[in-house]
Amino acid sequence: MKKKFLEIGKIVGTHALAGEVRVQPWADSGQFLCSFKNMYFGEGSEKITVARARVHGNVVIMKIGGVDNVSDADALRGRVLYIDRSDAKLPKGRYFICDLVGCKIVDAATDEQLGILEDVLQYPANEVYSVKTPGGKIAYIAAVDEFIAHTDIEAGIIKINVVEGMFDNED
Repeated sequence: MKKKFLEIGKIVGTHALAGEVRVQPWADSGQFLCSFKNMYFGEGSEKITVARARVHGNVVIMKIGGVDNVSDADALRGRVLYIDRSDAKLPKGRYFICDLVGCKIVDAATDEQLGILEDVLQYPANEVYSVKTPGGKIAYIAAVDEFIAHTDIEAGIIKINVVEGMFDNED
């Protein structure tokens, strides 16, 4: 079942004296995080309003409504920010990692189940799927069009084009 609220980042510190916080984004880019006017602490338990946000290096500098000084901002350090899934608009063919993890990995040609997606590793060139095979070993699949034939989040299935040797180098 898809979660209604998704983790989007963590407050890691303060910025200047006016109550801004530094947020480590848990998304493809900090710019994605900047597109939300409402966020939440907890899984929707406490709604917050984002007065403004901007990317600054590898963090997002955010001004949260009602947080007007460095002391109040510092009290938020370590808090995880959430978004409501319905507020997020992903480009076609993009998925939240939390929706991919747990999907069955299936051979597109034979419908044989090859394993379960355990993690999505993010690298500059492309993402890599970490797949736990039925034997308990780990196989890695580059998440590129050449290998990913079809993704059905609702069914929990990712069909892949298997090439010779793809599962030979398991850990």
